[in-house]
Amino acid sequence: MKSASPIRLGVSSCLLGQKVRYDGGHKRDAFLTDLLARFVEFVPVCPELELGLGVPRESIHLVRRDGEVRLVSVKTDKDLTQDMRRWAARRLESLEKQGLAGFIFKKDSPSCGLERVRVHGGPGVDKSGAGLFAAAVRERWPLLPVEEEGRLNDPRLRENFVERVFAHHRWSAFRETARKAGDLVRFHTDEKMLLMAHEPGGYPALGRLVAGAKGRFAAALADYGALFMKTLATPMTTRRHVNVLQHAVGYFRGVAGESERSELARCVEDYRRGLCPLIAPITLLRSLVRVHGIAYLAGQTYLHPHPKELMIRNHV
Repeated sequence: MKSASPIRLGVSSCLLGQKVRYDGGHKRDAFLTDLLARFVEFVPVCPELELGLGVPRESIHLVRRDGEVRLVSVKTDKDLTQDMRRWAARRLESLEKQGLAGFIFKKDSPSCGLERVRVHGGPGVDKSGAGLFAAAVRERWPLLPVEEEGRLNDPRLRENFVERVFAHHRWSAFRETARKAGDLVRFHTDEKMLLMAHEPGGYPALGRLVAGAKGRFAAALADYGALFMKTLATPMTTRRHVNVLQHAVGYFRGVAGESERSELARCVEDYRRGLCPLIAPITLLRSLVRVHGIAYLAGQTYLHPHPKELMIRNHV
């Protein structure tokens, strides 16, 4: 189900090329600014600048003191932990109104790093920390798709994150208009192949929630949304993609000719062997669905989970 509302993504401001870093520089990310920006509306956030630390500013880092990780300025040793936490609480309240579908953070940042942020104050290298603002986002919205820009250079991690962002937006749009159990049945049906590509056990588990939705629709929606996003958080694999594609091939028996079915099966096998990217069997499958008018497959979000211009499946 499409929504007229934009897909809004929170993002560390420096990744958009804004000169907000402690040294007056930025960390512009080309994938975000040149490609993804065409399909989403970014909501930039720089915790350190918005806290009032200015540009340029004294650098800050995480320090372990008395068994607790604190946010401290490097030269003056000023403890900014409580100030950052209070600011983050207020900022999250304003972001709540934006209806975010995901968040992209700057890696290694003491405010924005999701994980493996260096913690000082002990022997050796301790990279067990998380940025204070990133941690607050995760605590507030545990099902929100979040990622660091560095990890998005991995094609499979990029595929998983972008797909979850569009799924989160799709679910949010559906939730606003859904009125009865039958609506949830249709949503669930359209998401079947996508869910199977992530976690085969997720689809039947969600199906049980759908089956019990009558008489407790509001609660079922909440439960379904939580499990839906949790299931999609399981990364897809080549094997699971192949299983889903082979499942789709079965819908052409008695409909498509032998040569068409064989060509599709060969393309799926080539993908399994690493001889072509995922987009190859997907493109052929879409074409055969259009030619033969297979309504069930045409409605599957697996075939079009995000804009083709992003070329996500060209690299997995």
